[in-house]
Amino acid sequence: MKIGITCYPTYGGSGVVATELGKSLALRGHEIHFISYAMPMRLNAFVENIFYHEVEINNYPLFEFPLYSIALASKMVEVAKFHEIDLVHAHYAIPHATSAFLAREIIKSQNGKIKDIKFITTLHGTDITLTGLEPSFLPTMKFSIEQSDGVTAVSQYLKDKTLSNYKINKDIEVIPNFIDIEKYKRIDEKENRCFKKNYAPEGEKVLIHISNFRQLKRVPEVIRIFNEVDKKVPSRLVLVGDGPDRSECERLARELDIFDKIKFMGKQTELVELLSMADLFIMPSQSESFGLSALEAMSCGVPVISSSVGGLPELNLHGETGYIAEIGDVDRMARYSIELLTTPKKYDLFSKHARSRAEFFKEDNIVPMYEKYYEKVLNS
Repeated sequence: MKIGITCYPTYGGSGVVATELGKSLALRGHEIHFISYAMPMRLNAFVENIFYHEVEINNYPLFEFPLYSIALASKMVEVAKFHEIDLVHAHYAIPHATSAFLAREIIKSQNGKIKDIKFITTLHGTDITLTGLEPSFLPTMKFSIEQSDGVTAVSQYLKDKTLSNYKINKDIEVIPNFIDIEKYKRIDEKENRCFKKNYAPEGEKVLIHISNFRQLKRVPEVIRIFNEVDKKVPSRLVLVGDGPDRSECERLARELDIFDKIKFMGKQTELVELLSMADLFIMPSQSESFGLSALEAMSCGVPVISSSVGGLPELNLHGETGYIAEIGDVDRMARYSIELLTTPKKYDLFSKHARSRAEFFKEDNIVPMYEKYYEKVLNS
């Protein structure tokens, strides 16, 4: 198949999944065309059968805001015309599904001069639970989803939320996020010991959190959880990522007088070494449709302490791969963390279960689900 993929190229779950899916499909013999305003972050090495098409935005004095949706639709038409694309896979509904719809209708109007295409929309999370509920977006969001030739969601929670929030009469296929379990696996402790000494020089336990530091991620609570854990178990905290709440997190760490025990790493693309030295992954999110970073941690054998929101209970099994607690329950999350860090046998069992659970979401299990769904849509 010849597949166009459009996604946000930035540091975030939807772009990561879209890029990894494209790379995996290319290795399985499909021709993949990424269409976006910048090179996707994870598209950092040459892969045969992958092509990139940049959406260029010209600034005109007449237009106060860039018309990205229009430019994206035009680029989709261009790529479809010259590369005979079979379908476009739009990741994150706004504005990608809308642009894909427009491109499909433009191509239809060409009366066979360009091969017709179909488009699939994958819903990832905040496009449904936050952005799409804005009154200015809601009618367009609902229309774009309903007009898609196929729709997938990354969790059952997100499917149910979409159907209830938008009153949509549309079949939605649940295809979860996936991971390369051969890449995301724990590095042997002896190999990683020197690396870990830079972060925990006295052999302290290491807690880790990875996110885009938006308010929904509740990163200050990670710091408060760590503060309580460190009182009972000597620990260090590694924070990976950047975003609007980072300054507040640094201020809070200084206020609690634990700044010297926390490493603010900023954005990182290579995570396996960091995850391999971690003992617990902390995710107290207010909203999480799947929890890709938690899956990456679990694949490296790191138990997860998370909130009980969204799709997280579908991934992080309470009492097996980690623990879940209500949003904002810092004390309970801290107690769960201390329990695991002070009970070696239980910790080892949870670590093994975390890795085993991650293997369910391995690439070889999930990518064929997308291939099968593509064929179903193309043949419908």
